[in-house]
Amino acid sequence: MTVDEVIGILKQKSNTKHLAGMAYFGISGVKALGVNMPDLRKFAKEIKKDHQLALGLWDTGIHEACILASMIDDPKQVTTAQMDQWTAGFNSWDVCDQVCGNLFDRTEFAIDKAIEYSKSEEEYIKRAGFVLMAEFAVHNKKAEDKEFLKFFPIIEREAWDDRNFVKKAVNWALRQIGKRNSNLQSIAIKTAKRIKLQDTRAAKWIASNALSELEKRVIV
Repeated sequence: MTVDEVIGILKQKSNTKHLAGMAYFGISGVKALGVNMPDLRKFAKEIKKDHQLALGLWDTGIHEACILASMIDDPKQVTTAQMDQWTAGFNSWDVCDQVCGNLFDRTEFAIDKAIEYSKSEEEYIKRAGFVLMAEFAVHNKKAEDKEFLKFFPIIEREAWDDRNFVKKAVNWALRQIGKRNSNLQSIAIKTAKRIKLQDTRAAKWIASNALSELEKRVIV
């Protein structure tokens, strides 16, 4: 299947009502077609893995094509250069989250890139760093605790950032790591309590929200 063929099918699946509704969730309608997520996932299963097609779809800049690219790409063929290029092109929170959760967190570079992106001043790139932490915690069941211990100091360090898409990702990473097991839960709670002592609005929200979930959660 070619890029043009895929775009043609996506246009057939487009829905003006869905496109209008995207704005409600803070998703830009620029270069978007209005295809819902279930249809995209179903289409991705029909296409199967295709690295070259994924690269071509991303280059179109079309919202749904970029998300679809993350669903059909092969994480074993993804390079650090590709990750940097795609991340630099993030222009909405959902593309950021889908790419990180469908693809980037499954690459061998996930941890290093999470740490690198967390230092960025660009909102969506920085978000990507923490979304990678969260998604890696969810999907990589075999990862050892020591891999996640690297993230706690970074989460604590960046809890000051009050930008909406950053602070929510920082909170997400803290909660997901803490939900892996009782050991990480204990460390996450201690981290959240230290964050709560920071004198910023973002830190207090991140900590309070995380503690409300982690302290009442029983992990066997």
